[in-house]
Amino acid sequence: MIESTNLNRTSERRANASSGYLMLVLLLVAFAAAIFGGSMLDAAPGAGLALVVAAALALVFIAPGFYMLQPNQAAAITLFGAYAGTDRTNGLRWVLPWLGKKKISLRANNVISERLKVNDLRGNPIEIATQVVWRVTDTAQALFDIDDYKAFVIVQIEAAVRAIGARYPYDDFEHQEVTLRGNHDQIGAELRDELMKRLAVAGVSVDECGFTHLAYAQEIAGAMLRRQQAQAVVAARQTLVEGAVGMVQMALAALAESKVVELDDERRAAMVSNLMVVLCGERDTQPVVNAGSLY
Repeated sequence: MIESTNLNRTSERRANASSGYLMLVLLLVAFAAAIFGGSMLDAAPGAGLALVVAAALALVFIAPGFYMLQPNQAAAITLFGAYAGTDRTNGLRWVLPWLGKKKISLRANNVISERLKVNDLRGNPIEIATQVVWRVTDTAQALFDIDDYKAFVIVQIEAAVRAIGARYPYDDFEHQEVTLRGNHDQIGAELRDELMKRLAVAGVSVDECGFTHLAYAQEIAGAMLRRQQAQAVVAARQTLVEGAVGMVQMALAALAESKVVELDDERRAAMVSNLMVVLCGERDTQPVVNAGSLY
């Protein structure tokens, strides 16, 4: 009988499987009995034939029930199509011969998605590729609730990446928003949560995930690069002007305090202008020696 929820989701449970080593000993005993019975056919045909038949039946009963499980591998047991449990014990195992066995890997799988073109929160086309480490945690759901759980994982990764990519802007030049480029840890954690919700129906968990490629699409990459360069120039100029204003204020304050020269408003304005040109200019200034009056 299949254990399920109201949504007909299969739930994993432990199978009634046993160690195969004891049954292997019995198999060898049956094989030896068959050989011994064959040797008795001339001396005691009836007893020899009975022993051969009994040994053959034992061989037919025991041999089909063997299977081997490696580390991080499981076997789903079915009884005439109905789920009967999952065996996760490693080594040589044995079940009744009329029970079906389907192996499934529990090892971690690493998937790197293709580069997807997604529109971010502001509508800019960007390219995203992600790396996801996932593994099967519920064998019953993976095998019986999903037709092809590996293909299902690939599709859900693409859907989750598109959802997260459209939820945030690629970049925020004012550094006031959560962005795809500037908040990798937060976006990666949210992507993992999104994948966990989508893959829960398949009995799959996500160990880690993150972006392997994140960039503007080619059609706007050039324009965005020029925008970044322009904003970098503006930011640099702003820092330069703020520093120059501070230096001019320090120079005027030092001159006034030391009383080296008395400056009226006009001379002070000329000095400020000259200092700002010297401090903010991109080229080295050439000094001009004034041998006469400032006027």
